[in-house]
Amino acid sequence: MLPAVLAIEAFDRGLDIVALTDHNNGRNLPAFSEACSIVGICGIYGMEVNTIEEVHMLSLFETLDEAMDFNEYLETTLPRFKHSSKLFGDQMIVDLEGNEIGQLDMSLYGASSLSVEKLVEQVNHRGGMIIPAHVDRPSDSLLANLGFIPDLPYSAIEAIRIPCEADVHGKTVVQGSDAHYIEHIGRRFCYAEVEQVGFQHLRKAFLLGNVSYR
Repeated sequence: MLPAVLAIEAFDRGLDIVALTDHNNGRNLPAFSEACSIVGICGIYGMEVNTIEEVHMLSLFETLDEAMDFNEYLETTLPRFKHSSKLFGDQMIVDLEGNEIGQLDMSLYGASSLSVEKLVEQVNHRGGMIIPAHVDRPSDSLLANLGFIPDLPYSAIEAIRIPCEADVHGKTVVQGSDAHYIEHIGRRFCYAEVEQVGFQHLRKAFLLGNVSYR
């Protein structure tokens, strides 16, 4: 799924805020940023980081520069295995129009050396939002891999099912598409009560619990 396609489809499906969170990397965020500006939706720049515990965590940033700075750090924490296109497909870096401008030789398939706690610390220190992804999914989640949700300073907690049958330590539970294919865009979402559309207003809505669901 090309970054520009994500922005266009999100707009067509009535989403006001959408994040691109590729697995363990943010090199396609520049194209996504351009697309969001053209389409006229609020783009959030992120990565779905796979921690050393094999837990997926959404690491989100307000600006492209902040996200790319974090991505540079994240790449230093990934295992130094050469990517196999034959096994996992191409790891393309593309421009706004979807033209290939590079390939990532380093494998993004494995886990970062960052623990959940260390990742939370790093993202918060950089002014981002950190959200445990799909905590109630039977794989790659806090509940599946740890059996509980550690009490850490998350910005929110993402769940597939509402209500979330877990101790979320008073954090706001949100829903997102977790879209890997075009048809998945907008399959799950939530409403945030905000003064205006934007990263900081979304953060405030999560903090105050001003979130509702379909």
